[in-house]
Amino acid sequence: MQFDKNAILGFVLLAVMFLGFFYFTRKGQLEVEKEKKHIQDSIAMLQPKVDSSIARADSVQVATEKKAASAGQFVAAVNAVEKETVIENELLKIVFTNKGAQPKLVQLKKYLSIDSQEVKLVQSGFDKLSYPVNTASNRSIQTSDLFFDGGEVVRNADGSQTITYQLKDSLGEGLVHRFTLPSNQYMVDWSIEVDGANNLLTQNSINLIWQDEVRQHEKDIATEKRETQVGFWINDEYDYFTLGRSSEKQFENSLRWLSVKQKFFNTTLIAKNSFNSGSIRCTESHDSTGVITAASANLKLVLPAGDKAVVPLQIFYGPNDYNILKSYDLGLQNVINLGQGIYAFVKYINRWLVMPVFNFFKGFVGSYGLVIALLTIFIRLLTSPLVYTSYLSGAKMKALRPELDVLKAKLKDDQQAYAMEQMKVYRSAGVNPLGGCIPALLQIPIFFSLYSYFNATIELRGQSFLWANDLSSYDSILSFGFNIPFYGSHMSLFTILATVTSLLISLYSMAQTPNMDNPMMKYMPYIFPIMLLGIFNSLPSALTWYYTVSNLITLALQYVIQTFIIDHDKILAQLELNKKKPKVKSKWQERLEQMQETQKKMQEEKNKARSGGKGR
Repeated sequence: MQFDKNAILGFVLLAVMFLGFFYFTRKGQLEVEKEKKHIQDSIAMLQPKVDSSIARADSVQVATEKKAASAGQFVAAVNAVEKETVIENELLKIVFTNKGAQPKLVQLKKYLSIDSQEVKLVQSGFDKLSYPVNTASNRSIQTSDLFFDGGEVVRNADGSQTITYQLKDSLGEGLVHRFTLPSNQYMVDWSIEVDGANNLLTQNSINLIWQDEVRQHEKDIATEKRETQVGFWINDEYDYFTLGRSSEKQFENSLRWLSVKQKFFNTTLIAKNSFNSGSIRCTESHDSTGVITAASANLKLVLPAGDKAVVPLQIFYGPNDYNILKSYDLGLQNVINLGQGIYAFVKYINRWLVMPVFNFFKGFVGSYGLVIALLTIFIRLLTSPLVYTSYLSGAKMKALRPELDVLKAKLKDDQQAYAMEQMKVYRSAGVNPLGGCIPALLQIPIFFSLYSYFNATIELRGQSFLWANDLSSYDSILSFGFNIPFYGSHMSLFTILATVTSLLISLYSMAQTPNMDNPMMKYMPYIFPIMLLGIFNSLPSALTWYYTVSNLITLALQYVIQTFIIDHDKILAQLELNKKKPKVKSKWQERLEQMQETQKKMQEEKNKARSGGKGR
């Protein structure tokens, strides 16, 4: 190839001009920015300096004065001293504050977060429970801005503890917040007692504000975000929505309870007489903050007519444990994702099969890894008839391979004719070419049910097995420090074992089935196991361990069935006997043959037309 020297010189000069343009433009911008900063610094030097601490104090003073102006008859409750009181049972530790008469800190004693401290479902800052009360004409204040009196703890005869807060005006009207924590329970009873509802509340209604900041408790924040949902019981049934960057839901009908559910924990606000309406909005935060989502709900409670009323509420702070949630008989167990969306049907497999068997083995086996292995063996025994049917179908097709090879050599490149003759051979021998696929397809729902179960069961959280220190999350034997697209930032050993055993199964199956003419089908046995590397790498190690055990069982079954159970000579004799039997075509077979014959004639006519055109 000849190059024009002038053209090359022109390109070089053009490049130099561009570089010079960007250099001097940038240099000019820097000089302008420097001059602008110099002017701003000069102006700042001329202005009087303001102490930032004084500025903050001034802003606090302004806010306090504003609250005092809105407090009306409760002005004395604006500037009181905060007092914290701790109540705890075997499961929960709750720190109550008289500011707003609400929980300030809630810790779960039996569960640790990623910082090795107890899981906190409520912390000071964003979290709050509040509602407005009227203090004068066109004036109101939030209860979270007022300091209540009381806060004494009473121990009841049944072992529960009750803490009571009061907020009264000079006429004796006001509010009472009463919290009761039963022994060995995650459910807290909360009642709001209103005296003077006609004056304190607008239209005899409480517009309850519930703010809940969901924080990271698992090592994989991406999975935790994906599993975080808002669930609710409305119209006597459960519904939910998953979280996006910003999610919002309006409730026009009465609502029994509203739950912010994380992967393994949830906080649920329950109205015994139902919320009349409401809304919730969730905003997603950046991963670096350690916050999954910030949920803000506004829930309306219409009180009965009268000046006095009691609003019975409950708050659940606890784990997503199916049996615990079900024991409250409120449908709370539905927040656990045992199968949702298009896979909702698998929740019945989990509830009626997987969970009872898992709990049975757990009753006498201490290691959860061994429990999963026993569960795998049970499921494989349950599906063994399907596996045998699949292998038997494969053996029949293998016995027909020599006959199909002769047909292929005879028809050569005429794939359509070969397909028709192949179907005739299968039908003559009484072989269903899909016989090996259908049993495998029937096992797919079991895999999806186990995928949901191992993702959702809190019993696996923190349980170690072999090199995996947490069966509810991935088992990382190597962290890269960077992310590999479609793979991740770590290496899971159970995933590698699952991939290798899947590849061995594929290679063995290829050796047992007729030659595949479709090149893509030849490569599929290799493609699928490789895909598992990316798909399974961040899944719970409980699932990849199950898949590894299942694959090992499959390899053993393949060898035993093919070597000791299936009699290939007997199968071949049976196929020859089937060929001699009179055949009755089904309507589907007749239509298929007609369609194939039509396609064959059309192809022949096209070939003739093409040959005639070339002859002319």
